[in-house]
Amino acid sequence: MIAGLEAIKDALHSGKALDRIYLDNQLRGSEQAAIKKLAAQFGVPVNYVPAQKLQSFNVGNHGGCIAQIARVQYQNLQDIISFVVEKGEVPLLLILDGITDIRNIGGIARTAWCCGVHAIIIPDRGVGALNDDAILTSAGALEEIPVCRVNSLMKAVDELHMNGIKVFASEMTASKCIYDCDFTVPAAIVMGSEEKGVYPALLKVCDENISIPMKNNFESLNVSVATGMILYEVMKQRDL
Repeated sequence: MIAGLEAIKDALHSGKALDRIYLDNQLRGSEQAAIKKLAAQFGVPVNYVPAQKLQSFNVGNHGGCIAQIARVQYQNLQDIISFVVEKGEVPLLLILDGITDIRNIGGIARTAWCCGVHAIIIPDRGVGALNDDAILTSAGALEEIPVCRVNSLMKAVDELHMNGIKVFASEMTASKCIYDCDFTVPAAIVMGSEEKGVYPALLKVCDENISIPMKNNFESLNVSVATGMILYEVMKQRDL
Protein backbone atom coordinates (compact mmCIF):
# COMPACT_ATOMS: atom_id res chain seq x y z
CA MET A 1 0.00 0.00 0.00
CA ILE A 2 1.00 3.62 -0.57
CA ALA A 3 -0.53 6.17 1.80
CA GLY A 4 -1.14 9.86 1.20
CA LEU A 5 -1.84 12.07 -1.80
CA GLU A 6 1.74 13.22 -2.37
CA ALA A 7 3.21 9.73 -2.11
CA ILE A 8 0.66 8.41 -4.60
CA LYS A 9 1.33 11.26 -7.04
CA ASP A 10 5.06 10.56 -6.80
CA ALA A 11 4.44 6.86 -7.44
CA LEU A 12 2.37 7.58 -10.54
CA HIS A 13 4.91 10.02 -11.95
CA SER A 14 7.74 7.56 -11.34
CA GLY A 15 5.97 4.85 -13.34
CA LYS A 16 5.03 2.53 -10.47
CA ALA A 17 2.11 0.30 -11.43
CA LEU A 18 -0.91 0.72 -9.16
CA ASP A 19 -3.82 -1.68 -9.01
CA ARG A 20 -6.30 0.93 -7.78
CA ILE A 21 -6.66 4.03 -5.64
CA TYR A 22 -9.06 4.26 -2.68
CA LEU A 23 -10.36 7.77 -1.95
CA ASP A 24 -12.40 8.85 1.05
CA ASN A 25 -15.83 9.66 -0.41
CA GLN A 26 -15.95 12.78 1.77
CA LEU A 27 -12.65 14.12 0.43
CA ARG A 28 -12.95 17.38 -1.51
CA GLY A 29 -10.67 20.06 -2.95
CA SER A 30 -7.88 20.51 -5.47
CA GLU A 31 -5.78 17.60 -4.19
CA GLN A 32 -8.63 15.16 -4.75
CA ALA A 33 -9.18 16.56 -8.25
CA ALA A 34 -5.46 16.24 -9.00
CA ILE A 35 -5.40 12.57 -7.98
CA LYS A 36 -8.50 11.84 -10.10
CA LYS A 37 -6.88 13.49 -13.11
CA LEU A 38 -3.61 11.61 -12.66
CA ALA A 39 -5.43 8.30 -12.13
CA ALA A 40 -7.31 8.80 -15.40
CA GLN A 41 -4.06 9.71 -17.17
CA PHE A 42 -2.33 6.53 -16.00
CA GLY A 43 -5.38 4.27 -16.29
CA VAL A 44 -5.70 3.49 -12.60
CA PRO A 45 -9.24 2.84 -11.26
CA VAL A 46 -10.44 5.02 -8.37
CA ASN A 47 -12.76 3.59 -5.73
CA TYR A 48 -14.68 6.04 -3.54
CA VAL A 49 -15.06 4.45 -0.13
CA PRO A 50 -16.13 5.44 3.40
CA ALA A 51 -13.48 6.35 5.94
CA GLN A 52 -14.01 3.02 7.73
CA LYS A 53 -12.82 1.15 4.64
CA LEU A 54 -9.59 3.16 4.59
CA GLN A 55 -9.06 2.49 8.28
CA SER A 56 -9.39 -1.25 7.66
CA PHE A 57 -6.13 -1.18 5.68
CA ASN A 58 -4.26 -0.30 8.89
CA VAL A 59 -2.13 2.30 7.13
CA GLY A 60 -1.39 5.49 9.05
CA ASN A 61 -1.27 9.10 7.82
CA HIS A 62 -3.17 8.40 4.63
CA GLY A 63 -5.08 11.70 4.54
CA GLY A 64 -8.07 10.05 2.90
CA CYS A 65 -6.17 8.39 0.06
CA ILE A 66 -4.54 4.95 -0.21
CA ALA A 67 -3.22 3.17 -3.30
CA GLN A 68 -2.65 -0.53 -3.77
CA ILE A 69 0.55 -1.44 -5.60
CA ALA A 70 -0.07 -3.79 -8.53
CA ARG A 71 1.53 -7.23 -8.55
CA VAL A 72 0.90 -7.41 -12.30
CA GLN A 73 2.43 -5.05 -14.86
CA TYR A 74 -0.49 -4.14 -17.11
CA GLN A 75 0.18 -3.95 -20.84
CA ASN A 76 -1.31 -1.88 -23.65
CA LEU A 77 -3.70 -3.95 -25.79
CA GLN A 78 -2.63 -2.52 -29.14
CA ASP A 79 1.04 -3.01 -28.26
CA ILE A 80 0.40 -6.70 -27.52
CA ILE A 81 -1.53 -7.24 -30.77
CA SER A 82 1.18 -5.51 -32.82
CA PHE A 83 3.92 -7.53 -31.11
CA VAL A 84 2.14 -10.84 -31.80
CA VAL A 85 1.51 -9.99 -35.45
CA GLU A 86 5.10 -8.84 -35.97
CA LYS A 87 6.27 -12.21 -34.65
CA GLY A 88 4.19 -13.87 -37.37
CA GLU A 89 1.81 -15.54 -34.93
CA VAL A 90 -2.00 -15.69 -35.07
CA PRO A 91 -3.40 -13.66 -32.15
CA LEU A 92 -5.29 -15.47 -29.41
CA LEU A 93 -6.68 -13.37 -26.57
CA LEU A 94 -8.92 -14.07 -23.60
CA ILE A 95 -11.45 -11.58 -22.21
CA LEU A 96 -12.76 -11.97 -18.65
CA ASP A 97 -16.11 -10.32 -17.96
CA GLY A 98 -17.34 -10.10 -14.37
CA ILE A 99 -15.22 -12.94 -12.98
CA THR A 100 -14.55 -12.06 -9.35
CA ASP A 101 -13.34 -15.32 -7.80
CA ILE A 102 -9.55 -15.08 -7.72
CA ARG A 103 -9.26 -18.88 -7.63
CA ASN A 104 -11.02 -19.05 -10.97
CA ILE A 105 -8.88 -16.22 -12.34
CA GLY A 106 -5.73 -18.01 -11.20
CA GLY A 107 -6.85 -21.30 -12.75
CA ILE A 108 -7.79 -19.55 -15.99
CA ALA A 109 -4.38 -17.87 -16.17
CA ARG A 110 -2.58 -21.21 -15.76
CA THR A 111 -4.56 -22.80 -18.59
CA ALA A 112 -4.27 -19.71 -20.79
CA TRP A 113 -0.48 -19.68 -20.45
CA CYS A 114 -0.28 -23.42 -21.22
CA CYS A 115 -2.50 -23.03 -24.30
CA GLY A 116 -0.57 -20.16 -25.86
CA VAL A 117 -2.94 -17.26 -25.10
CA HIS A 118 -1.09 -14.05 -25.91
CA ALA A 119 -2.86 -11.85 -23.35
CA ILE A 120 -5.74 -11.73 -20.88
CA ILE A 121 -7.99 -8.67 -21.10
CA ILE A 122 -9.81 -7.50 -17.97
CA PRO A 123 -11.99 -4.47 -17.16
CA ASP A 124 -10.83 -1.97 -14.56
CA ARG A 125 -13.92 -2.71 -12.47
CA GLY A 126 -15.98 -5.80 -11.67
CA VAL A 127 -13.14 -8.30 -11.73
CA GLY A 128 -11.24 -10.00 -8.92
CA ALA A 129 -8.06 -8.29 -7.75
CA LEU A 130 -4.87 -9.71 -9.23
CA ASN A 131 -3.23 -9.83 -5.83
CA ASP A 132 -0.82 -12.22 -4.10
CA ASP A 133 -3.54 -14.86 -3.68
CA ALA A 134 -4.45 -14.74 -7.37
CA ILE A 135 -0.81 -15.07 -8.38
CA LEU A 136 -0.34 -17.97 -5.97
CA THR A 137 -3.43 -19.71 -7.34
CA SER A 138 -2.15 -19.21 -10.88
CA ALA A 139 1.15 -20.90 -9.90
CA GLY A 140 2.92 -17.79 -11.16
CA ALA A 141 1.22 -17.77 -14.59
CA LEU A 142 -0.12 -14.25 -13.96
CA GLU A 143 3.48 -13.07 -13.80
CA GLU A 144 4.18 -14.66 -17.19
CA ILE A 145 1.16 -13.93 -19.36
CA PRO A 146 0.51 -10.30 -20.37
CA VAL A 147 -2.58 -8.72 -18.80
CA CYS A 148 -4.31 -5.76 -20.44
CA ARG A 149 -6.60 -3.69 -18.21
CA VAL A 150 -9.14 -1.57 -20.09
CA ASN A 151 -11.81 0.88 -18.95
CA SER A 152 -14.38 -0.62 -21.33
CA LEU A 153 -14.64 -4.17 -22.69
CA MET A 154 -16.92 -2.83 -25.43
CA LYS A 155 -14.16 -0.50 -26.63
CA ALA A 156 -11.67 -3.36 -26.35
CA VAL A 157 -13.83 -5.45 -28.69
CA ASP A 158 -13.93 -2.52 -31.14
CA GLU A 159 -10.13 -2.39 -31.01
CA LEU A 160 -9.91 -6.13 -31.64
CA HIS A 161 -12.24 -5.81 -34.62
CA MET A 162 -10.12 -3.00 -36.07
CA ASN A 163 -7.17 -5.39 -35.92
CA GLY A 164 -9.06 -8.13 -37.76
CA ILE A 165 -9.60 -10.29 -34.67
CA LYS A 166 -12.81 -12.30 -34.44
CA VAL A 167 -14.50 -12.26 -31.03
CA PHE A 168 -16.27 -15.39 -29.72
CA ALA A 169 -18.46 -15.22 -26.61
CA SER A 170 -19.02 -18.31 -24.47
CA GLU A 171 -22.77 -18.61 -23.85
CA MET A 172 -24.23 -21.90 -22.65
CA THR A 173 -27.50 -21.53 -24.63
CA ALA A 174 -25.74 -20.68 -27.91
CA SER A 175 -26.64 -22.98 -30.79
CA LYS A 176 -23.12 -23.14 -32.23
CA CYS A 177 -20.89 -25.76 -30.65
CA ILE A 178 -17.18 -25.07 -30.13
CA TYR A 179 -16.37 -28.07 -32.36
CA ASP A 180 -18.06 -26.29 -35.28
CA CYS A 181 -16.05 -23.06 -34.91
CA ASP A 182 -12.96 -22.07 -36.86
CA PHE A 183 -10.45 -21.03 -34.22
CA THR A 184 -7.52 -20.92 -36.63
CA VAL A 185 -8.35 -17.27 -37.41
CA PRO A 186 -7.14 -14.40 -35.20
CA ALA A 187 -9.46 -14.82 -32.22
CA ALA A 188 -10.51 -13.55 -28.82
CA ILE A 189 -12.65 -15.59 -26.42
CA VAL A 190 -14.99 -13.87 -23.95
CA MET A 191 -15.76 -15.72 -20.72
CA GLY A 192 -18.42 -14.44 -18.32
CA SER A 193 -19.17 -15.21 -14.69
CA GLU A 194 -20.96 -18.41 -13.72
CA GLU A 195 -23.83 -16.44 -12.18
CA LYS A 196 -24.55 -13.84 -14.88
CA GLY A 197 -22.64 -14.96 -17.95
CA VAL A 198 -21.37 -12.43 -20.46
CA TYR A 199 -22.91 -8.96 -20.14
CA PRO A 200 -25.80 -8.75 -22.71
CA ALA A 201 -24.51 -5.59 -24.40
CA LEU A 202 -21.09 -7.22 -24.79
CA LEU A 203 -22.68 -10.34 -26.29
CA LYS A 204 -24.27 -8.21 -28.99
CA VAL A 205 -20.97 -6.82 -30.25
CA CYS A 206 -19.26 -10.23 -30.38
CA ASP A 207 -19.09 -12.03 -33.72
CA GLU A 208 -20.30 -15.45 -32.58
CA ASN A 209 -21.82 -16.97 -29.46
CA ILE A 210 -20.50 -20.46 -28.76
CA SER A 211 -21.35 -23.26 -26.34
CA ILE A 212 -19.75 -26.38 -24.90
CA PRO A 213 -21.76 -29.57 -25.48
CA MET A 214 -22.94 -31.45 -22.38
CA LYS A 215 -24.40 -34.95 -22.02
CA ASN A 216 -26.62 -33.93 -19.11
CA ASN A 217 -28.36 -30.63 -18.53
CA PHE A 218 -26.85 -28.57 -15.72
CA GLU A 219 -26.95 -24.96 -14.64
CA SER A 220 -23.41 -24.17 -15.76
CA LEU A 221 -19.83 -25.35 -15.87
CA ASN A 222 -17.17 -23.90 -13.63
CA VAL A 223 -15.78 -20.94 -15.60
CA SER A 224 -12.17 -22.05 -15.20
CA VAL A 225 -13.00 -25.54 -16.46
CA ALA A 226 -15.08 -24.15 -19.34
CA THR A 227 -12.24 -21.85 -20.35
CA GLY A 228 -9.88 -24.81 -20.41
CA MET A 229 -12.22 -26.82 -22.64
CA ILE A 230 -12.49 -24.00 -25.17
CA LEU A 231 -8.78 -23.16 -25.17
CA TYR A 232 -7.77 -26.78 -25.70
CA GLU A 233 -10.14 -26.95 -28.69
CA VAL A 234 -8.44 -23.81 -30.03
CA MET A 235 -5.01 -25.33 -29.47
CA LYS A 236 -6.03 -28.60 -31.10
CA GLN A 237 -7.24 -26.82 -34.23
CA ARG A 238 -4.17 -24.62 -34.48
CA ASP A 239 -1.62 -27.36 -33.82
CA LEU A 240 -3.03 -29.91 -36.27
